[in-house]
Amino acid sequence: MYLPPQFAEARPEELHRIVRDNSLGMLVRQTSVGLEADHLPFLLDADEGPHGTLIAHVARSNALWREIHEGAGVLVVFRGVQGYISPNWYPGKHETHRRVPTWNYEVVHAHGTIHVRDDERFVRGIVARLTRVHEADQPVPWKMGDAPADYLAEQLRHIVGIEIRLQRLDCKRKLNQHHEKRDREGAIDGLESRGNHGLAQAMRDTAKPDA
Repeated sequence: MYLPPQFAEARPEELHRIVRDNSLGMLVRQTSVGLEADHLPFLLDADEGPHGTLIAHVARSNALWREIHEGAGVLVVFRGVQGYISPNWYPGKHETHRRVPTWNYEVVHAHGTIHVRDDERFVRGIVARLTRVHEADQPVPWKMGDAPADYLAEQLRHIVGIEIRLQRLDCKRKLNQHHEKRDREGAIDGLESRGNHGLAQAMRDTAKPDA
């Protein structure tokens, strides 16, 4: 990933936030026929291993878990807020016309090794944790105990767990950091007018003294 220093983000709490807020990761792996990509909801266990561990599950019918080599290197991409930036939003454009369009975004590249966990206890734990996280904002959260035990056991037999033991996290936050203040604020106003409040807030955050 091309990563100019002004866009590099190294704070672990920010990297973990982007992963947790955008949990559908793109798992990229090398196969005998070339690169393959799978889109999976991951959970980040930041305390497991020196750099953390990603856990997920796949359908047993998905060839991924049978094709991978145990411990092979993989990449998981997590994309955060993103959006188009029009030069018309920059006050400086209307004075000199020396501005161009761009695209702002946040992205984390998680590098690690992949490992298959084909055991019922591990898979049950993944489903329980995913459920607790993603049901948390529901008025009446669904829990595994809501399903009949025999039905749940049958469903669990159809999935296989995987974990990715992280070796490093690379993060890029391209948020107009290199633009003058008035142009940044103009772009934020433009994004707000189009309803892209998440990207606008991320741009505000990078302007804070501790960012």
